[in-house]
Amino acid sequence: MNRKNLIAIVCVFAVMGMTGAAFAAVPLYRMFCQVTGFDGTVMKADKAPDHMLDETVLIRFDTNVRGLPMTFRAEQVSQRVRIGETGIAFFDVTNTSDQPIHARALYNVVPERAGPYFQKLQCFCFDEQTIAPGQTMKFPVQYFVAPEMATDRESRGVREITLSYTFYPTKGAEVAANPAPATGAAA
Repeated sequence: MNRKNLIAIVCVFAVMGMTGAAFAAVPLYRMFCQVTGFDGTVMKADKAPDHMLDETVLIRFDTNVRGLPMTFRAEQVSQRVRIGETGIAFFDVTNTSDQPIHARALYNVVPERAGPYFQKLQCFCFDEQTIAPGQTMKFPVQYFVAPEMATDRESRGVREITLSYTFYPTKGAEVAANPAPATGAAA
C-alpha cells in the first residue's frame, strides 16, 4: 500500500471516529450530569433520607415553554422545606392547540452547587408526556434536599434553590404542532 492510500484510510477512520464521538457526546454528558449533579442537574433518588435537619431552604419553581402551543405553570411559586424533608409540588400544563402535543420537560437547579443535593423521587420530567388537544394535566414532583448539603463547604450557606423546568417538543411533535398541508384530490 502506498503512502497516499494509507493517509486516506487514516483520514476516513478519523472522520468516522469524530462523527461517532459527536453523536455520543450529548447522551454521555447528560448521563455524567445525572450521576454527579454537575451543572445544576437534579439527581433521581430511590428513597427519601431517614432524617431531617432543623434548617430550612426556600424552593422556588420556574416554568417555561419552548416551541409548543401550551401553558405551563407551577401551582405554587415557592415552598419552604426542612433539609431532608420530602416536599411535593404540582404543575399544570394545558395544550392550547387542536393537535396532540408530545413533549418532555428538562430541568435544572440554581445555584448549581445545590444540584447534587436536590433530588427527586417522582417527576413528570422523567418521561415524555403526551397531552391531548385542549387537555389540562396536573403533574406532581416529589423531592427533597439531601442533609449532606448542610455539611458541604461549597453549599453550606444555600438558603434558596430554584427548580426550573422547560417543556420542549420531542421528535414528531413538530409535525403535530405544524401539520403538513393537505395534498392531492379529495377522496
